[in-house]
Amino acid sequence: MAGNTERHAPADQFGGGSQVPRDAEELLLGGPPRYTRAQAAERAGVSVERANRLWRSLGFAAPGDADVVFTDADVDALRTVTGLHDAGVADLNMELALTRAVAQAMARLTEWQVEMLRELVAAQMTDSGDADAVAQAGLAAAAAVLPGVERLQRYVWRRHLLAAGDRMLATATQPSEPAPLAVGFADIVGFTSLSRGLTEGRLAEFLEAFEDSAASVVTDRGGRVIKTVGDEVMFVADTAGAAADIGLGLADRISALDGRPDLRIGLAYGPVLRRLGDVYGTVVNLASRLTALARPGSVLVDRELALALDDDPDYRVTKLRRVSVRGFAHLQPWLLRRGSGADGS
Repeated sequence: MAGNTERHAPADQFGGGSQVPRDAEELLLGGPPRYTRAQAAERAGVSVERANRLWRSLGFAAPGDADVVFTDADVDALRTVTGLHDAGVADLNMELALTRAVAQAMARLTEWQVEMLRELVAAQMTDSGDADAVAQAGLAAAAAVLPGVERLQRYVWRRHLLAAGDRMLATATQPSEPAPLAVGFADIVGFTSLSRGLTEGRLAEFLEAFEDSAASVVTDRGGRVIKTVGDEVMFVADTAGAAADIGLGLADRISALDGRPDLRIGLAYGPVLRRLGDVYGTVVNLASRLTALARPGSVLVDRELALALDDDPDYRVTKLRRVSVRGFAHLQPWLLRRGSGADGS
């Protein structure tokens, strides 16, 4: 089987023409396609309509009625998800929310992993233009790294599950109830013009350095990165002090990177709704507006966060003039700086 690079004729695992060699497809899916969608749904003990909803929530288009694209692993996954509902652990809405959240996180992760694998193979195959040779090299690399990557993902997931459980137990709020949280955004100044002057390779290196530096500052100071979208990172912290330390630390760290532009940073504090790993509410919108108002290299905070820092000698806040922005007619920003008690680290 290792030498078979024939293109798989039907569809990929959930619709569309597959461009992946059958060897790789079976390696990744744990076995060959055996079932149409109706057959897979029947073996899993669910209706085709319910199976289609779950597959769409995973981010895949439904295949044609006659396409044989589903494997035993797909059937097992259907049974697993619907089993949560049958056991009373999740209702139908939670069932779809769970699959959608997992799919969105995994889709981004796998895009990066495939790109990394492609770069690895390209670096090793510089003297070969043979498409089959490149495909076989990619398949061999995937077979070598897949078991280790799966173990790493399982380990990281369990560690984050433990950390999330600790945070949940530390609060007295219900899952659907807003809880006090500090939200921050850090945005690269002049990113659009900067990106136009860089090659794709240099731009990727720049974004990697930015994300790595930002993640280090946020996590080292007790915060959590919610997401990174291009030139902006969104993070949260449980206390106003931790958020202030993160904001000032980001401004210092990114500015200290050779050739890197400054950041503009906005922070807000108050009740925040947490859902599926993201955060929502007025506090989030407020932090975003403050970020847009901030000057390069500065940190702006809202009134609630400024009041929470009022007696902390490590920080100094200065009231600025009110402004009107979308959604906030009389927004009162405060400029955050280090105070007399800070060591500047």
